[in-house]
Amino acid sequence: MPISRTSGMDRRLFLTSLVGAAAGVAGLSGCAESSAATSDEGASTAPLADKVPPGTALKISSYQGTQQLQFKLAELGDLPFKVSSWVNVAAGPDVINAFRAKSLDLANNAGIPPIQAHYQGFDAKIVAINITRKPNYVFATKPGSDIRSVEDFKGKKLAFSQGQAQGVVLLRALKKAGLKYDEVDLVPLTSNQFLTALQSGQVDIAPLGNTQSPAYLAQYEAKGARVITTDVVDLLNLLWAPTSVLNDEAKAAAVAAYIPYWTKGTVWAYENPDVWNEEFYVKTQNLTAAQAKSISDLANKPLFPPSWDEAIRWEQETADLLAEGGFVKKFDVASLFDHRFEGIAAKSVSEEYQK
Repeated sequence: MPISRTSGMDRRLFLTSLVGAAAGVAGLSGCAESSAATSDEGASTAPLADKVPPGTALKISSYQGTQQLQFKLAELGDLPFKVSSWVNVAAGPDVINAFRAKSLDLANNAGIPPIQAHYQGFDAKIVAINITRKPNYVFATKPGSDIRSVEDFKGKKLAFSQGQAQGVVLLRALKKAGLKYDEVDLVPLTSNQFLTALQSGQVDIAPLGNTQSPAYLAQYEAKGARVITTDVVDLLNLLWAPTSVLNDEAKAAAVAAYIPYWTKGTVWAYENPDVWNEEFYVKTQNLTAAQAKSISDLANKPLFPPSWDEAIRWEQETADLLAEGGFVKKFDVASLFDHRFEGIAAKSVSEEYQK
């Protein structure tokens, strides 16, 4: 199904533009790899080591210092390996570029970046899953807009990031509203460009995270901007890593050891919203206490399923939706999951947070 007004851009050129916009994050030296038993696809099938070998180090994403702060506030203690770099990166295209540059070993993203990486020919695997049941995004209008529903998106300019969660949330919302891709104008941007595009009127609509919308409304609601809520969710919040990292026995053990810290830090923030709001949103993001509360009130309860079956089904639906639009080629997403890590997240939390 063609996109009618995306600057006449070939989809591969569109993809290249997204990756190019993130090129600035690349540049640190690569990580070493060691031999390991591998499958026909080049992914290791060697059992995970029980302990992390001394001297092992990982470069881990931590956007705006979220992970370190959670671990500190939750008093989780020291990681059993060295973090050589906490990388301030979050957007899918940026993460893929950092993976390619070997300046990042492990990242936290939604479900679409691993699909995008596969489409680009970069081999990476999902190692942990957190299910999100409530919407993480709203659709913000430009100031002075008369748009009040997704049905009103017809004929409008919509900020669209093919390689990020915001992109697939938009596509799912359009499909649910019965709008075809050629009935809207998808403007290729990355999520860090959305606010500027809204402010300047370059687009009529942009998906904003629940953490972004309060500040946007505080500045532009008086000028006629609003947010449109839907029940469209982006189900997956995940950890993933390049296959080359996971094929390194020591690094794979470190990834496995990191997962319980990630799960427990996430649960702690959910169970202690008042402290988290003050320490993160107020002190580091300069939000008011009321704005911070409006974000935490929408927070998803963390859910780390023992089985990845639902996640795989959702990821396949997402890949198929992108393939229907011609954004990627159809493929079996089962290849994106490293089942050696399945269940580690669930075992590190109480049953309440397993499903």
